[in-house]
Amino acid sequence: MSARNDLMDLARRVAGGTNPAPDPRWAALTVDAQTAREAAVLMLFGQLDDVPAVSGKPLAPADLDVLLLERAHTLGSHPGQVAFPGGGLDAGESAVAAALREAEEETGLDPDGVEVLGTLQQLGLAYSNFLVTPVLGWWQAPSPVHVVDYGESAQVFRVPVRDLLDPDNRAMATVHRAGRTFDSPAFVVNGVVVWGFTGIVLSGLFDQLGWAVPWDHDRLHPMDG
Repeated sequence: MSARNDLMDLARRVAGGTNPAPDPRWAALTVDAQTAREAAVLMLFGQLDDVPAVSGKPLAPADLDVLLLERAHTLGSHPGQVAFPGGGLDAGESAVAAALREAEEETGLDPDGVEVLGTLQQLGLAYSNFLVTPVLGWWQAPSPVHVVDYGESAQVFRVPVRDLLDPDNRAMATVHRAGRTFDSPAFVVNGVVVWGFTGIVLSGLFDQLGWAVPWDHDRLHPMDG
């Protein structure tokens, strides 16, 4: 089965309520639905571009990448963190429309080239009090992407999924804040660390798709608090 079909099948299972239970860490991503603001992110997968994977391991799917961005280091919320394109919903806007609009505003992509496969379960981003809907997309007609506003993003990039799945690039990110320790699955790729909300969502998605391979959960990658 192709990667696109795998993703589409997952979206169908989620819509039909037949998807296996996701990573239990997803359950911890909760907020007060009465006060939280709604948001959406675009999880956009597509055929690998002309920049090959660094990993040479025979991991499937081999010719696939996902679009990510690094938030500007001057932002007051989640500075420097790697994220999916996305943001808050405007009044009367659907999660799909918001995800595509935000992706266009942040990366310059052409939304007409994106096939929306479905949405995944809503997840809470407690630090910002957002209730986030991940929108699963397939990049059927890729368009150039770039940083549109350096006040918002430091870089926009496509990461080969093979590099994300490589056990050598995986670790548990840990951060100490206010006397507490938080951890999340992390991916060390492209000179950055994908962790926190994005790391949890990606890791859980790969598990649900059956793409993940065993990795060392005892390998720690300390983060700045």
